[in-house]
Amino acid sequence: MAERKSIDQATGTETVGHEWDGIEELNTPLPRWWLWTFYATIVWGIAYTIAYPAWPMVSSASAGVLDWSSRGQLEQELADDSARKMPLLKAIAATPVEQLPARPQLWQAAVEGGHAAFRNNCTQCHGTGAAGTAGYPNLNDDDWLWGGDLKAIEYTIAHGVRNPEHEQTRASQMPAFGRDGLLQPSEIADVVAYVRTISRQQAPTAEARRGAATFATNCAACHGATGTGNRAVGAPDLTDAIWLYGGDEASLTNTVAYARSGVMPRWEHKLGPTQVKMLAAYVYSLGGGERSAVQMAEASPRR
Repeated sequence: MAERKSIDQATGTETVGHEWDGIEELNTPLPRWWLWTFYATIVWGIAYTIAYPAWPMVSSASAGVLDWSSRGQLEQELADDSARKMPLLKAIAATPVEQLPARPQLWQAAVEGGHAAFRNNCTQCHGTGAAGTAGYPNLNDDDWLWGGDLKAIEYTIAHGVRNPEHEQTRASQMPAFGRDGLLQPSEIADVVAYVRTISRQQAPTAEARRGAATFATNCAACHGATGTGNRAVGAPDLTDAIWLYGGDEASLTNTVAYARSGVMPRWEHKLGPTQVKMLAAYVYSLGGGERSAVQMAEASPRR
């Protein structure tokens, strides 16, 4: 057998015993340290599959002798985080929403928690920056249909807008003056001209002057004699530059003729009263919130 070994003359190394066009492959052994490292990885791999979940089965995988899983680790971390937050959450739950600003630690925690809840539940309509879009109000400004203090915001979030199955929902209904034949197209055009005049979008015209009389007869009951709105019935202020569906002539004509009936979900039964309270704190913190009578009384100097 030794006589049949092929030795490379240049290196003195045994070859594998075959050649191709005169080229032979050297049979150079691997370094001993490399082999032992390779064997160690095999042993480590077998031990790992025994200790941790690894082997696929019909509907799951082997659990491993350590009974560890990434899902279980995540659940434990979430449970630990919930336990850490529980005292603050209980304190927030026990504090009326209008009193939270007087307790800085609770207020900060409520705003941060509300921001997280807003990202998960509200950005689809109001946008990531809460600036809204046509039909979805901007929550950064100070224009509020039903009030912008903490208590009013909390109520709106909790009970929603125009939820027919919920008695406590915010509800208002503007007549469809054109669709229902309450006003003629020319009268609608006059009212639109008047609204654009009182909102300082155009100069007074003959159409606007005729529209003032039509407005007084058909619209003032909800929007007020001067068009400044009425929060008791969710009627918007028509004299400012903030419009939910647009203040241009075409948009206003569509609104008067066909009305608007936007719906906002009620969140209390989905998120619970504490998260609703934190959402109210976050929305209020955006800068458009108003001070309630309670807050103004607390801020007034004592005598």
